[in-house]
Amino acid sequence: MVPRVDVLGVEISAVNMKMTLDTVIGWVMSNDRQYVCVTGVHGVMESQRDSELAAIHNNAGLTTPDGMPMVWAGRAAGAHWIQRVYGPDMMLAVLAEAQARSWSSFLYGGAPGVPELLAERLEQRFPGLQVAGTHSPPFRSLTRDEVRETAALINASGASLVWVGLSTPKQERWMSELRPLLEAPVLFGVGAAFDFHAGRVKQAPPWMQTSGLEWLYRLSREPRRLWKRYLTNNPRFVVAIVRRRPRLIAPVSRPSLDDYS
Repeated sequence: MVPRVDVLGVEISAVNMKMTLDTVIGWVMSNDRQYVCVTGVHGVMESQRDSELAAIHNNAGLTTPDGMPMVWAGRAAGAHWIQRVYGPDMMLAVLAEAQARSWSSFLYGGAPGVPELLAERLEQRFPGLQVAGTHSPPFRSLTRDEVRETAALINASGASLVWVGLSTPKQERWMSELRPLLEAPVLFGVGAAFDFHAGRVKQAPPWMQTSGLEWLYRLSREPRRLWKRYLTNNPRFVVAIVRRRPRLIAPVSRPSLDDYS
């Protein structure tokens, strides 16, 4: 368990990459069923309008600071050790452990052909990496039968790690719904990491990522899809965070294996 920072009611884990890796390794070794959200301004602001989404973030084993505003909020609250745990970077760091420890992964999400392309790229990057399965779901919500079929498919693969690339808030809802049905110790909602690591979309330059300007780069690349997210949520976040300052909160127990049995 790690401290969290209350950012407008969303509890962001006060972690860095090493803390994240140590936590994930512990979960896999102990077969503790958890899910990981990676959250920035978009996730926090969507949670202002959706209490269920806020609860999903707050019940996650980890809700990592995906964007620099979450890091700045954490440090302002006194978590001086907090660092950005960006979804695409976390994915590579965890997969390096998976390669060394022979953990298998299931890739769920992306447009048709994307998870297969991603698997190919990752296996090239991490020789010997075990990809137990891939699946590109329909864009619509799953029916109850499809939820059960999806869970059976992933469980049959024997994967230890399930990577979910559906974007926020769809992937967070998926993890919350499927968590009780899945045997894999850890689920990760990593969104655009699928397209980045499959080579379909370019990432922002490092200097833009560390300066908090990644949103501007992504907006310039996909204005039609992202304009509302960034040009609406970002100003509202600034106003809201001035009115309600972030605060550090003590660790609390999260749902674990017994809760999902």
